[in-house]
Amino acid sequence: MARLSSRFARLPDTWLSRRWPAWGLLPLAALYAGLAALHRLPFRLGWRHAESVGVPVVVVGNLIAGGAGKTPTVIAVVRLLQQRGHLPGVVSRGHGRTELALREVQPDTPVAACGDEPLLLRLRTGVPVLVGQDRVAAARALLHAHPRTSVIVSDDGLQHHRLARDVQVIVFDERGAGNGWLLPAGPLREPLPDALPPRSVVLYNAAQPSTPLPGFRARRALSGAVALDAWWRGEAPSPAALAALADRPLVAAAGIAQPARFFALLRAHGLRIEEHPLPDHDTFATLPWPEGTPDAIVTEKDAVKLDPRRVGTTRVWVAALDFAPEPGFDAALAALLPSASESRHGNPTA
Repeated sequence: MARLSSRFARLPDTWLSRRWPAWGLLPLAALYAGLAALHRLPFRLGWRHAESVGVPVVVVGNLIAGGAGKTPTVIAVVRLLQQRGHLPGVVSRGHGRTELALREVQPDTPVAACGDEPLLLRLRTGVPVLVGQDRVAAARALLHAHPRTSVIVSDDGLQHHRLARDVQVIVFDERGAGNGWLLPAGPLREPLPDALPPRSVVLYNAAQPSTPLPGFRARRALSGAVALDAWWRGEAPSPAALAALADRPLVAAAGIAQPARFFALLRAHGLRIEEHPLPDHDTFATLPWPEGTPDAIVTEKDAVKLDPRRVGTTRVWVAALDFAPEPGFDAALAALLPSASESRHGNPTA
């Protein structure tokens, strides 16, 4: 189902209203709904059961397709858990990778082997990250390799029902539920619930809540910029470096689901940019700017696919995102989880 939703992620304008061609896609939406119901049916009838892995699991995901802010939310959740004494690990499917085997992501793992988002999660958080289509197997492999792990964060696991979850964080952006229809007539991977589901926390990557569900907002801004080679060395982004870029023309390239959001953040900092929007998860196999471009700026998700040795004379800058949920989110998340010491006690491999 995730593969189908990614294919239809190029229809954002259609998804915002109930006009043609959305109406014409309703038969396919009915088919999607039937397939999703069949996927959930064995669990609802008790023929299959979600599997526990011995430690609490926090699932982070979207009800809508197309870049609501899941990856920065995973990073924020990992950091909040660390602040409360947990030792988190992350499991992910690894969108776009070329192999199916379970694999632990290292800082030098090729993007083709693990996916761009898992590599970014590993670089930004430093916690163990393991990719695999079977998230239960991935979680167990992570716990075997890192037995002190006290909580698993499942990246984009909302529709993966085999892995038992203790908490789910549902992420929305300013689009809310769009036109309220399922894929491909609308953006929804599953119907918007009438009330907040049990053991759920909603986070809005938007200035205001965009659905009737109660939740918390996240502040989104740029924390600074850093040269691509320095970013790979682990140097922190600098607000001064970002401000200095306002004095020169820039090519801004973004291979993310909502590139306009990135371009708006750059302009909010006074940068003069030439926009180069790219498909989500673009490989950057071909550089998107003309040869000889003096300066270009990219997101961190795109930086993981750029070797500084192949950008030629272009100075490539990486803009880092400052993404922070409002304070109540931390307390709401913690209230649904055992303490760090209780979590470690529950891990049979610790």
